[in-house]
Amino acid sequence: MPKYIFVTGGVVSSLGKGLTSGAIGLLLERHGLRVRLQKFDPYINLDPGTMNPYQHGEVYVTEDGAETDLDLGHYERFTNARINRDSNYTTGKIYNSVITKEREGVYLGSTVQVVPHITDEIKSSIERVASDDVDVVISEIGGTVGDIESLPFLEAIRQFGLEKGRDKVMYIHLTLLPYLTASGEVKTKPTQHSVGRLREIGILPDMLICRTEMPITQELRRKIGLFCNVAVSSVIEEKNVDFSIYEVPVMLKRERVDELILKHFGIPYSEADLSEWQVMLEALRAPTCETEVTIVGKYIELTDAYKSIYEALTHAGIANQARVRFRRVQAQDVERDGVDRHLAGAKAILVPGGFGDRGIEGKIEAIRFAREHGIPYFGICLGMQCMCIELARNVLGLEGAHSTEFNPATRHPVISLLEEQQKVVRKGGTMRLGAYPCRILQGSRAAEAYAREVIHERHRHRYEFNNAFRDDFAAAGVRFSGVSPDGSLVEIVELADHPWFLGCQFHPEFKSKPVQPHPLFREFVRASLEYAAKGGRKDAMSEEAVLNLRK
Repeated sequence: MPKYIFVTGGVVSSLGKGLTSGAIGLLLERHGLRVRLQKFDPYINLDPGTMNPYQHGEVYVTEDGAETDLDLGHYERFTNARINRDSNYTTGKIYNSVITKEREGVYLGSTVQVVPHITDEIKSSIERVASDDVDVVISEIGGTVGDIESLPFLEAIRQFGLEKGRDKVMYIHLTLLPYLTASGEVKTKPTQHSVGRLREIGILPDMLICRTEMPITQELRRKIGLFCNVAVSSVIEEKNVDFSIYEVPVMLKRERVDELILKHFGIPYSEADLSEWQVMLEALRAPTCETEVTIVGKYIELTDAYKSIYEALTHAGIANQARVRFRRVQAQDVERDGVDRHLAGAKAILVPGGFGDRGIEGKIEAIRFAREHGIPYFGICLGMQCMCIELARNVLGLEGAHSTEFNPATRHPVISLLEEQQKVVRKGGTMRLGAYPCRILQGSRAAEAYAREVIHERHRHRYEFNNAFRDDFAAAGVRFSGVSPDGSLVEIVELADHPWFLGCQFHPEFKSKPVQPHPLFREFVRASLEYAAKGGRKDAMSEEAVLNLRK
């Protein structure tokens, strides 16, 4: 029978429940346990797919095409757990399922209520990930204890513990111990109130993980344990990490979190093997070189909007024993101030995915700058599409070339709507989503990176390269180094005669891990190091190569 861990949060939001859940999952996997993780989000949207990045951050896409919360990215980066559409439920998704059942007569005319119908649906959602090949299910409850919208989820996990038995269920509460600089004190009262709210609901936490700026003394642990009815040994310090989120599993191991969890479930303890993780951390702590990647985007001031990209670049740095620094450039600023002001000295340029026409011309100018100066360039999704627009305008000479997303009347629609999207009206969950196969062209940079003939990568888009322009691009020195198995869809575009100039229609950042960096990110960072080693010369791309492209 699977065991169940529920992770709740208190005092304030954004404490890092997702990171903590992923770190716990990693520790349990290192004990040989098979883990599944899921997150419950209390908002009413069916999923975050149509939500504003400024409110929600990145939309993380799973292999089976679910648009989910960015915390699922942490789950996949930390663990080998299978993550799919059952790994993320929202209030909207739960209510939608219940209302659909009511319309179908499943409830036989009963009055449908929060208890038991909504709570039963939440409990069923937990059971869906508890298959026979799973030892431990970790369910993160989004929001903060005390929020109105979180109450049905908390009630459901209270019932779940009662039904399964406390030997099979564990409640972990992540809380904040604020430090007041004026008095030089760590305050426990907010944590006491948070746990008090949980106890009112009927949930008695088995472990408290306390986020803190300062070390927690044994006296403070005893005080917290006494007032919160938790064993002193189960009051865990989670101090702010010094340099990387990947320190969290090691920190929790030092606090014996894995040992306490196994003891709670009656699972024999054996030392967890974190050697591979420690090697990765050492590479992160002591790089032998350094490079900088310039990200030109629309939501550049919001780190969470491109969370997986920043992490994938960090992973690529580890693979190259390099520290990767980020220069964040707002695409609109490039439009307003000119490319030289913001991109001078760039060692590598990346344009990420996105929607809408704000900053598009700035992205295109950034791409032209990278191409003409021989600077390594990586375009992801919209970044690939902008790359094709730039090549069409400035290499093929197709004046006004554009995407029909931004200019439906363009004479040269090098990017156009996918055929399957022509009649789509509803926005949510209707894009080309999830993993699709891609055939790699041998002898290309993509083949050099992947070292495989067929790959599977995750997509999230409606627009695609227009095949009507394929021959023209090929004649200008453009390689279509990745296509769908039937050859109908262009997935990877690159320049043959450039140090590293590649765009992909999919989102490779979703499949990168700190101990398994994604091949394209790894090679992109390597190219930036090689470019920097040459002194970042503007003539890194030969004049002959530039002339050949312009022909």
